[in-house]
Amino acid sequence: MCDNASIKDPYRQLDEYIDTLPYKKENLIGILHQAQELFGYLPDKLQWHIAQKLDIPSAKVYGVVSFYSFFTMKPRGKHVINVCMGTACFVRGAEKLQAELEKQLGIKTGQTTEDNLFSLDSLRCIGACGLAPVMMIDGKVYGRLHEPEEIRQILEKYRLEAVPETQSAMPET
Repeated sequence: MCDNASIKDPYRQLDEYIDTLPYKKENLIGILHQAQELFGYLPDKLQWHIAQKLDIPSAKVYGVVSFYSFFTMKPRGKHVINVCMGTACFVRGAEKLQAELEKQLGIKTGQTTEDNLFSLDSLRCIGACGLAPVMMIDGKVYGRLHEPEEIRQILEKYRLEAVPETQSAMPET
């Protein structure tokens, strides 16, 4: 068996991480963060694996995963879009921004596009009230978004970055 193949196995990477911890059961949240970073989300099978590794009930793992909003049990898109629904954004059109994003992406809030490029969610407040309404993509804030064309241009930038270089370098026929 090739060592490189086993190094890339995320289950093995997670197990090795867990094995380095002195207090495994007490580090469940940290382990879940590491698992989500490796896998992108925390499906039932992975939660069960963690429970077995820590010798704790799988219900305890599920309880932590379902309680904290940071954790997700569904695959996320490459780019996560969050619409701020705080008071300033809400009164300045956050609902319209969210509806326009849903329309342009072809998904509802809480879903991921079929190509796994975008996930759409909302937040209570991101602290950029002066720029309301605001959306955040992968931690980058975009504010004063009132026009559908502005939103389309931002999304297009991320779509173009996702095009494999081989496709963008292909000559036209």
